[in-house]
Amino acid sequence: MTKEKHEGHDHAHSSPGHSHAPKSFGTAFAIGTTLNFGFVVLEVVFGIYAHSLALVADAGHNMGDVLGLLLAWGASILARSAPTQRRTYGLRSSSILAALFNAIFLLVSVGAIAWEAIRRFGDPTDVAGKTLIWVSAVGIAINTATALMFMSGRKGDLNIRGAFMHMAADAGISAGVVVAGFAILATGYHWIDPLVSLVISAVIIWGTWGLLRDSVNLALQAVPEGIDLAKVKNFLASLPNVTAVHDLHIWPMSTTETALTAHLVRDVDRCDSSLLEKCCKDLHDKFEIQHATIQFETEDHNCGLAPESKV
Repeated sequence: MTKEKHEGHDHAHSSPGHSHAPKSFGTAFAIGTTLNFGFVVLEVVFGIYAHSLALVADAGHNMGDVLGLLLAWGASILARSAPTQRRTYGLRSSSILAALFNAIFLLVSVGAIAWEAIRRFGDPTDVAGKTLIWVSAVGIAINTATALMFMSGRKGDLNIRGAFMHMAADAGISAGVVVAGFAILATGYHWIDPLVSLVISAVIIWGTWGLLRDSVNLALQAVPEGIDLAKVKNFLASLPNVTAVHDLHIWPMSTTETALTAHLVRDVDRCDSSLLEKCCKDLHDKFEIQHATIQFETEDHNCGLAPESKV
C-alpha cells in the first residue's frame, strides 16, 4: 500500500497480498484447443459426407469453443503483461474486447446455420445416422476430457471456470446429437436432423447472448456482475469516522480483475494507514475487488466530485 498527503485529503491505493495473474493452465489450453479444433474438422468432413446439418451446426459451435479457449488462454497470458507509460493497466482489458468479438462471431454463424435448418424442413436430406452417432460420441469424449483438465481451477479463477463450464455443457450437446442419430435410425425421419440443429442453435444463442451482454457491459465499464454497489457503499460508510461516501466507481480491469475508487469524508483530519490497509483487504476479501484506491477527505474540504451527477 502507498499513500499520499494532499491539501484537504489523504489518498491511498492497495492491492492486498495477491497476484494479479491467475494460475497458468497453458498445457491444458494447448491440449484442449488442439483436440477441439481437430474435432471441428472431423465434424465438418463427416457432416458434409453424411448430409448432417446437426453435425455442421455442432461444428460451428465447437469452433466457438476453440475461440473461447483461445480467448481464455490469451487472457491468462495478457493478465501478466506489464504496465507501460501509455497503457498503465497493461493489456488486461484485451480479454474484454476478445469476448465481445467472440460473441458477435458466434451469433452470425448460428444465424446462418438456423436459416439452413429451416430451409431443410421443406426439403429433407438423407442423413447417415450411424455416422452422426459415432462422430458425436467422439465429441462427448473430447469435451469431457477438456473439461476435466480445467476442473481443478474452476473455483479460484472465473476465466478457468468459464472454460470448464463451456466444455462440460458441450459434452451434453454432443450427447443430444447422439440421441438424434439413434432417433433417425429408429424412425427413418430425417427431419429430426434439422430439428436437432435448431435446438443446438437455440442453446448457442442462449449461451452467447449472455456472453454478448456481459462483454458489452464490461466494455462500457459497468459494475461487474456479482458485485452489489450499494453493499460496497454501505461497507465504506460504516468505516470508523466516515461520515459520507462519494465519487464511488467500480469497473472491470479485465474479465478477471476489478478496480474501485472512492472518496471517503471523515470527521478527523489525520491519515490512518491501518484503516486504509484493512479497508482494501476487506474490499478484496468480501467483494473480490482487487485494485482499490481510497481517498480520505475532511468535512471542510469542498470536493468538486461530491455531487452524484458528477463523474
